[in-house]
Amino acid sequence: MDTHCHFDDQSFDPDRLQILHQMQGLGVSDLIIPAITQASWVGVQTLCLDQVRLHAAYGLHPIYLAEHTEQHLTELGDFIRENRSQVIAVGECGLDFFLPDLDVQRQTELFIMQLKLAKRYDLPVIIHARRSVDAVLSCIRRIGGLRGVVHSFAGSLQQAEQFITQGFYLGAGGTLTYERAQRLRHVLKTVPLESLLLETDAPDQPDSLWRGQRNTPLRLPVIAAALAQLRGCPVESIAKITTTNAQNLFGIS
Repeated sequence: MDTHCHFDDQSFDPDRLQILHQMQGLGVSDLIIPAITQASWVGVQTLCLDQVRLHAAYGLHPIYLAEHTEQHLTELGDFIRENRSQVIAVGECGLDFFLPDLDVQRQTELFIMQLKLAKRYDLPVIIHARRSVDAVLSCIRRIGGLRGVVHSFAGSLQQAEQFITQGFYLGAGGTLTYERAQRLRHVLKTVPLESLLLETDAPDQPDSLWRGQRNTPLRLPVIAAALAQLRGCPVESIAKITTTNAQNLFGIS
């Protein structure tokens, strides 16, 4: 299961149905599509209502901070409440300290409010944590009683263990296929497989063999194979356990 794919992106408009057909043949059963702005919620909802193997999450992504308003937070709560049976998570939300022009205080306020929504509606959270792992951990501890996944995890082993202790999974994607990602590879080799989810982040973050091209859910088996090689276990075990992890976290049968 691809637990993080922006399949609503317009780059998929020409061949979305073809990819859906092809991914079934490759054993990629489901996609989780996290919305990133208020303007994208209805598009993601429509896409997921039309295809039974697509699942929707709704949030306000920190990178698009300039597009978010306080009213959007209110609308997010209303949208989740009105569509609760169809919503599998809050997100993508989080903190991004990599881009220098994003106001940290406003990011944090938006993130905290979305964590509170997740707690109120008993939903997992899909978290973006770029150069902000400790701050994200602090917010999670502040609210408490949360669960979710840290998308495209890039922290240390100690930070990984702290997230796992807090009830969170780690998202493993194309980054692990790059030889330079030695710290990440050590983390993914060391933590329990029961704490990992597979993701592509398509159309972004292609694996090392697909560098410079549009990423798609069809690359998920490459990521699974790389993780299997890293951990020295059959790829079938990786697929089975990570899919079970995703089903347990997001309530997907």
